Amino acid sequence: MSFFKYIKAVATGPKSNRDLTYEEIQEAIQQILEQKCESEQAAAFLMCLRVKLESDDELKGTLKSFDKYIKRDKLPQSVELGFSYDGKTDQPFLFPLTAQVLEAFFAKNTTIEPFFLVVSGDLEQPAKHGLTLKEVAQSATLSSVVRFYDRVDYFRELSQLTVLRKKLFMRSVFNTVEKLLNPAQSNYAITSAFHKPYVQKYFKLFGENYQNMWVIKGSEGNPEVFADFKYWYMNEGEITEKSVSLKEFNIQYNNEYEKISLEENLKLLENPSEVLMDLARLNAAILLVTAQRYNTIEEAYAVL
Repeated sequence: MSFFKYIKAVATGPKSNRDLTYEEIQEAIQQILEQKCESEQAAAFLMCLRVKLESDDELKGTLKSFDKYIKRDKLPQSVELGFSYDGKTDQPFLFPLTAQVLEAFFAKNTTIEPFFLVVSGDLEQPAKHGLTLKEVAQSATLSSVVRFYDRVDYFRELSQLTVLRKKLFMRSVFNTVEKLLNPAQSNYAITSAFHKPYVQKYFKLFGENYQNMWVIKGSEGNPEVFADFKYWYMNEGEITEKSVSLKEFNIQYNNEYEKISLEENLKLLENPSEVLMDLARLNAAILLVTAQRYNTIEEAYAVL
């Protein structure tokens, strides 16, 4: 089928634009992933789809289309951390320290069923030019608790669109749906929303894929906290919001980086300050609750 049909649907103008059906968006995305359309056509479609604003069906159809290509592992007792692929600039990646905290906790508390931390990385995607999770995961010493999945290996078709996405230099539907690709078929997940309207979007998009899922307003749109934060979870079919202050845990952290480098991040992981370890314990507590090992962050933090 001609790809022009899909461009016409989203790029005719406000009066004539329409949402693609669940089936149509899958066909369009699969043509892009398989590079069956011209790169200029793919870029035009992704840009116009973003400007139109993706419907819930378009988001869900895009995510569903990925199933044809993703090579999935099976690690149900794990928490998937849904990081953005555009990297970090203001704060370091903390998950290697968080994993160390969890590994030590599981060694001492054998009655608590352990779980893995699942993280996924790729080359930097638009539009921040930040330090990527992949760079840190491939350079740092990682705890046995961590399972790193390189998208080049498990979803090559999307990884190969990196050059196109960089030329487009704007966020697209891929930025939204790629945060939780579930390469390990995890039972639990946590991701981050910077803008509150995305909280409901994420629960609609990803929620049914996990036994329990949290959305957190973390640093730079990522699921790690360095300051006071809000989080959301499903409670009897309703989205519940809670706020947390670092003062509740006697944590005072004010550091911020202009553009953190890989070398800086690695040094912080190798020689963490006391307050950075406190933050690692807090993030570990959040994961223990996400994985339904404890009921509250306060309860989990107290045992770490």
